[in-house]
Parts: sequence; structure tokens; C-alpha cells
Amino acid sequence: MWSFQRLTALLVLTMALCGSGAAIAFDEADLVKLQALNACEGCDLSGAHLYFAKLGGANLENANLSEANLFGADLENADLSFANLSEASLRGADLGRANLENATLSGANLSGIDLSTAILKGAKIEGATFCKTLTPWGEDNSGC
Repeated sequence: MWSFQRLTALLVLTMALCGSGAAIAFDEADLVKLQALNACEGCDLSGAHLYFAKLGGANLENANLSEANLFGADLENADLSFANLSEASLRGADLGRANLENATLSGANLSGIDLSTAILKGAKIEGATFCKTLTPWGEDNSGC
């Protein structure tokens, strides 16, 4: 599995290959805070590449994760209440028992995700991609 040190190295390499970090919107200090504390309320992690990140139980309340790539990330029991996950890629992420209350998921790719035990009260899901997505109301294939 990926450690935060490997993720940081990957982010540095990605920034170097892009020529500059200007296209990456997230705040590097917020990423370091998340790594150190497994919590970052209100942080700007928009556009961050968090492939296979171990964020189980993380407090990301009110965080901006728009356009973030959370492919295969462990977000079990994470607090994502009021978080902005619009246009985020969550394919293969573990969101079991995650708190997504009032989260914005508009345009997020939720294909193959198990949301059956997630808290979705007040979540904004319009425009999200559902394909083989397990939800509290059953399997949703509306976006396949």
C-alpha cells in the first residue's frame, strides 16, 4: 500500500513533470497537515492526487477535495461532512461508514463504490456518476 511519504514523492514528481506547480491548486501545507494529523478541517486539497491514500477515520470536514483523485483511497469512517468532492474521482475508494452529510458530490465519479453504510443526509449528488454503486437504496446503475 501507499504511504504518505510515497504519495509526497509522487506529488513532487508530478509537479516536476508538469514543469511547474501552477496547475495544481491544492495547498502543500494542507497536505502535510493531513499527513501528520490525519485531519485537516477546511483544507484546500483540490486537485490533489491521493491514490490509495490511507485516510480511514480522517477528519476532512468542510475540506475542498474538488477534482481530487482519490482512486482506491481508504476513507472508511472518515468525516467528509460539508466537504466539496465535486468532480472528484472516487473509483475504488472505501467510503464505508464515511460521513458525507451535506457533502457536495456533484460530478463525482462514484462508480463501483460502496456507499451503503455511508451517511448521505443532505449530500448533493446531482450529476454524480453512479455505475455499480451500492447505495442505501440499493445498487444504482443510472450512470452506466
